[in-house]
Amino acid sequence: MRHFFALRLAATLLTFAPTVALAQQSTTKPATPATKPASTPAAKKPVAAPTKTTAAPAVAPGKTVLTPPKTGAATPKAATTPKVTPAAGVAKPATTGTTKPAAAGTTPAKPASSATVAPKPATPPKPTGPPLPANMGSSDPNVRYQNGKILITQTRYDLAMQELETLTPPAAKFDRAPEAAYLYAVAATRAKKWAEAEQMLNLLRNEYPTWPNMAEAFFLQAQISFELGEADNALKMLAQLPAGRLTTEQEAMKAVYLPRVKDKLVFQALLTRYPQDAAVGRAYADKLVTGGWYTEADKATLDQLVTQLSLDRTRYTPRPKAQKKSSYNVAVLLPFEFDDPSWEKQRKNQFVTDLYAGMRLAQDSLQREGRPVQLYSYDTGADTLQLKQVLALPELASMDMIIGPVYKSGSKILARYAQQKQIICINPLSQDADLVLDNGWHYLFEPSTVTQAKQAAQFAIGRFTSRTAVVLYEDTKDEAAFGQAYKTAYEALGGKVLQLRRINSDVDESIGSGFAGLDLKTVGHLVVASDHRKSGPYTLGVMQSQGARVPLLTYASWLENNRISLGQLDSRDVFFIHPKYLDKTLPGVRRFRQLYLQRQNLPPSVFAFTGFELLYYFASQLHQHGPGFQQNLAASGPVSGAVFQGIGYPSGAHDNQYVPFTKLERLEIEVQNPVGIR
Repeated sequence: MRHFFALRLAATLLTFAPTVALAQQSTTKPATPATKPASTPAAKKPVAAPTKTTAAPAVAPGKTVLTPPKTGAATPKAATTPKVTPAAGVAKPATTGTTKPAAAGTTPAKPASSATVAPKPATPPKPTGPPLPANMGSSDPNVRYQNGKILITQTRYDLAMQELETLTPPAAKFDRAPEAAYLYAVAATRAKKWAEAEQMLNLLRNEYPTWPNMAEAFFLQAQISFELGEADNALKMLAQLPAGRLTTEQEAMKAVYLPRVKDKLVFQALLTRYPQDAAVGRAYADKLVTGGWYTEADKATLDQLVTQLSLDRTRYTPRPKAQKKSSYNVAVLLPFEFDDPSWEKQRKNQFVTDLYAGMRLAQDSLQREGRPVQLYSYDTGADTLQLKQVLALPELASMDMIIGPVYKSGSKILARYAQQKQIICINPLSQDADLVLDNGWHYLFEPSTVTQAKQAAQFAIGRFTSRTAVVLYEDTKDEAAFGQAYKTAYEALGGKVLQLRRINSDVDESIGSGFAGLDLKTVGHLVVASDHRKSGPYTLGVMQSQGARVPLLTYASWLENNRISLGQLDSRDVFFIHPKYLDKTLPGVRRFRQLYLQRQNLPPSVFAFTGFELLYYFASQLHQHGPGFQQNLAASGPVSGAVFQGIGYPSGAHDNQYVPFTKLERLEIEVQNPVGIR
C-alpha cells in the first residue's frame, strides 16, 4: 500500500501540476504573423509615433513624431518634432517593395511538373525515447499492470491505456483492478481524452465504491469536469473529498479553473450554490474588479464579498466606469524598427507598415462617419525591453484602447499591463488562445487554433453525410491543440474520429507512418492540420494511389504551395479553413482596394485589410458602448465585417469565433453584405 500511495501521489501531481504550470508560466516563443518577420536587433528607445496633424494639441512633449512617408519614399523615418500628436489621415507605407495580398481566390502558380507526388512506402519510424516495457500485451495481469505504470512515467499515455484497460472490469478478477482503473483515468486525462477518463472513473465509483483511495478519483473527476466546462459538477466532486484531504491541491485547482468561467450568470449561480467557498467568492470578486464584469448593480455583492473574505478594499474597489466620449484615444504598439533603416529590414517589416496603413484608412472612414479616433503609435522594436519602456510612459495609462504587439513575449507583458490598468488591448495577428486566457481585457482579432478546430468540426457535421473521420496533425503545439479540439468537438456533435495521428513532415518515416494502414476509401472525411509544404503533396499522392475520393479538410496555406497544382485541388473535394478569406466580389473589398490604391499607389496586402477591419470594428465598439465594452460584446452575435466575412465574440469569448471555409474561390457559407467603408 505504501508503494501505491507514492505512485498515486505521483499520478496526482502528473495530472494536475502541468495544468497549473500552463496557466501560470509564460513562454518566449513569438506569435507568428501570416508573413513571418525576421528577427531584428533591439531598438534603443521607444518612439511615440502618431502622425503629425495641425489641429491636434501636443500630448507628450519630448517624444518623437512618426510621420508617414510619402508615396515613393524608400523607408519611413522618425521626424524630430518634439511632440506627440494624434494621427490624422492615412499613413503612406514604404514602397521598397510590394507585398502580394494573400487572397483566398488566388490561383497558385502551376509548377513545371504538376504530376502527383507518389507517397514513399511507409516504413516504421525510428524508435525514440526510453525502451518500451517487455511483454507488452502480456496475458499476465500483473505484468500489464506494471507496464501501465511504466508507460505513464514515459508519457506514453495511449499505450498505458491499452495495457490497463483489460484489467479494470470486475470480470477480469484482478485484485488491483481499482488501481488499474484509476491509473487508466490518469493516462487518459494526460492525453486529454476526457470522455475516456470520465467513463473509467464512473466504472471505478460504481464497481469499486469501497476503494480506500476514492478521494483521488473525485479529485481527478473534478479536473475533468473543469476541463469540460462543467464547473458546478467539479465543485460537487471536490465537496465529496474528506475534510483535510488534498486541501492545497483543491485550492490550486480552483485558482486555475474558476477564472476561466466566462459566463457571468453561470458564475452567479456558483456563488449562490457555494456561498461559503472562499475560492469561488474571491474568483468572482476578481472577475468583477479586473474582468470587466462590474456594474452598479454588483456593488452590494462586491461589498459583501470584501467583508466576508477580508479582502483588501483598496484593491477591490472597481475603477469608475469610463464615460462615453465623442472621440477616443488608441495606442498602436508595433515593431516599426526605425533604428534600422536598411532596405532589407524595412522590406521584411513590410507587414507592420501595411497593418498600420490599414488602420489609418479605417481612422479616416470613422472620421467621415462622425466617430473619430486618435491614433498614437509607438515603436516597440523586437525585444521586450523597449516595450517595457513604452509601457512606462504616463500617457499609456490614459488610452482608451491599445493595439499590439505582434510577438508573444510582448503580448504577455501587455496583457498584464492592460489588466492592471483596465484598458482593453487587441492582439492583431496571434492565434494563440493562451494569450487571452483568464484576462477580461485582452482580445485576439484572429480566431484561435482551438476555435478553428471547433468551427471546422461543426462545418464537417453539417456538410458531410458520413459521420467518420481521420485526423492527422503536425507535430507542433498549435496543430496538436487543433487535432485534439477537432476530435472532442466532432464526437460531441455525434461524429466519430477513427484515428487521431501526429506526423512530422520533416521526417519521411513519420509522415509515412501517419498514413500507414489507413484505407481512406472507407472513412467519411480526412482532416490534415499541417502547413508544412510536404504534407499537401504527400496527402494528395496517397489519395491518388488509393483511388480515394474522400472529402479533405485542411488549411488555406495549401493554396500557396507551389508543389500543389490547381488541377490536383480542383479534381477533389478539398475544403480550406480560411480565417483571412477575402471575397473580391464583395463591394466592401472592392471599395477598400480602390481607396488603398489611391492613397498608397500599391495594392493592399492581407495585413492592410486586417489593420482596417481591426480598428474599424473595435473603434465602433468604443463609440457604441464606451471603453469597457466586454459585456456588450459578449451579448452580441457575429456581425458582417467591412472586408472579412464576419466577426464575433459571443458568450465572453476573447478570440474571434467566426471562421470561413472555402472551396477554391467559392465561399461555402452564406454571408451578409459588408458595410462601413466610406
